[in-house]
Amino acid sequence: MEKVQETAEKIRTMEIRGAGRIAKAAAEAIRDYAAGLEAASMEEFAASIQEVSSFLIGTRPTAVSLPNAVKLASRYSSENVEEARQEIITNANLFIERADRALEKIGKIGSRRIQDGDVIMTHCNSHAALSIITTAFEAGKDISVLATESRPRRQGLLTIRHLNDFSIPTTLIVDSAVRYYMKRVDKVIVGADAIAANGALVNKIGTSQLALAAHEARKSFMVAAETFKFSPNTIVGNPIEIEERDSDEVVNPSVLADLPHVRVRNPAFDFTPSEYIDMIVTDIGIIPPAMAYTVIKEHLGWELGEI
Repeated sequence: MEKVQETAEKIRTMEIRGAGRIAKAAAEAIRDYAAGLEAASMEEFAASIQEVSSFLIGTRPTAVSLPNAVKLASRYSSENVEEARQEIITNANLFIERADRALEKIGKIGSRRIQDGDVIMTHCNSHAALSIITTAFEAGKDISVLATESRPRRQGLLTIRHLNDFSIPTTLIVDSAVRYYMKRVDKVIVGADAIAANGALVNKIGTSQLALAAHEARKSFMVAAETFKFSPNTIVGNPIEIEERDSDEVVNPSVLADLPHVRVRNPAFDFTPSEYIDMIVTDIGIIPPAMAYTVIKEHLGWELGEI
């Protein structure tokens, strides 16, 4: 349980960040916990796995990849402890392997939509979006990138370092300059923390302003997302909870000490309606937002009765 708690704390504090990395870390934690779990009965085993699963899921409510990873990794059908343990280990390893392959597939599929000479805008620090960009560049396409700072956590600094390591010409801009620079952009590529059954996107706060600016300027808006980022619960109308983080990320508490009438709000994510999304690049191909329900039902295997 100690390693599970350590992983959960790293996810909660964003030491482990990004929906894909969170999903892999959760699957690894479930696998390792199951491997070392001592249980005298199947009931004890099942209760312990359920307890750990719920504990992990509760660390980041918006990252749909987290419950999806936990559910897919912790599946078992056996009524025997040792057989159930091996099922979980196998399923977790399969999920981790699939997650690793997904980024490569998304990069190859999405890069075909990048043209020579394209200027691309991206937001936050999405490994899926970066896979498309770097794959296109390594294929010899002459591209450049505008990356947002992505406050308050400034994940954009991770993005520009990653792009710099590939020698991709990159410009860092403040978040509020998105509309100003959109006229110079050919395509916008962002990642996803969750995709609803109706094709709406939940991603880093500020993503919706990129989508609105791209729509106004008639620029292509592309989402890069592994299939495990689609949200089964939204099929029956359950909303995706938007996580609000501590105000300390925005302003030092000492600044507010003598401002009793001021409060700080710090939502970590926002919603982008499906009508502002041109395509979603997944590890199973490029789909329109309207096909999100099909991905959930056919590729995640979550039926309505399970939700």
